[in-house]
Amino acid sequence: MAHGWEGTLSTTGEDGVRGRMRADGKMRAVVRDSYGAADVLRVAEIARPAPAAGEVLVQVEAAGLDRGAWHLMTGKPYLLRLVFGVRRPRNPVLGRELAGRVVGVGEGVTKFAEGDEVFGIGEGTFAEYAVARVGKLATKPASLSFAQAAACGISGTTALQALRDGGRIQAGQKVLITGASGGVGSFAVQLAKAFGAEVTGTASTAKLGLVKSLGADHVLDYTNEDFADGTVHYDLIIDLAGNPTLKRLRRALTKTGTAVIAGGEGGGPIAGGTDRQLRARLLSPFVRQRMTSLLARETATDLEVLKELIEAGQVVPSIDSIVPLTGAPQALCDLEDGLVGGKITVTVS
Repeated sequence: MAHGWEGTLSTTGEDGVRGRMRADGKMRAVVRDSYGAADVLRVAEIARPAPAAGEVLVQVEAAGLDRGAWHLMTGKPYLLRLVFGVRRPRNPVLGRELAGRVVGVGEGVTKFAEGDEVFGIGEGTFAEYAVARVGKLATKPASLSFAQAAACGISGTTALQALRDGGRIQAGQKVLITGASGGVGSFAVQLAKAFGAEVTGTASTAKLGLVKSLGADHVLDYTNEDFADGTVHYDLIIDLAGNPTLKRLRRALTKTGTAVIAGGEGGGPIAGGTDRQLRARLLSPFVRQRMTSLLARETATDLEVLKELIEAGQVVPSIDSIVPLTGAPQALCDLEDGLVGGKITVTVS
């Protein structure tokens, strides 16, 4: 299928030297001037950012592609625009997950120094350089490549918080993860196993093998199997995909089980899936089951927790593919079309 950006990408100005800032203060980045589909994206030369107080400048080696990048590209749901720009994006550069090397520090920064290898969350990471707040970075796990580490910042910490904080997971519980083959789901399966749970993951037929390889004890093909058919009742459900009704989630839970709505698309162009999350919280006080949602936080503390689990060999980022900057638009289309298992990372070279 042809997409509108073909023939519009520019890679002019490439200096061919990684690790050396260009004297003209420019860099290459994936940018857009308006919200829309992937045809609004282009690779262009723009001014290199500078770190403010409490920030560092990172030479980006790789950037993670998460569902949030698609939302920020399209500007949907519209509520996002209140934060990221009402009529047009405040930051023209896409991307938030990153891994790379610190090449500059802002005022008051003592945690990191030039040359440190870091991973986490920044602003405008589909670029040669990006700024990031110190409180959203951690030292890169030595066992991971930059491409692997770039996949962790948002997806990994979201999975961690959904299980630990939202779900209050306990060893021995039966845990269901919907959308187990996705970016967050691929981390959630491994983390739930690390916490000692018996894990069931749902996915499409083609991705069942991936979910099994992540360590799931059981897999369900959502195209022909219903997790809410009453066969099994779960102590905890992490709902990441498919937008099941609250009634179906409750039917699949034990009498005192917990459902954490941490994802799901649809729900209309204004609020997206947030209405379902709100309804879950409103329902929860009136039933024995605990129905809640997750508003993920971006903290270095959780990056450090994730790092420990990675270094212990309990979590390994699942990388579907690695693409260059010019491949980011197609990767976003593949993500929207459900063709991605695990994570895609964008490399800068």
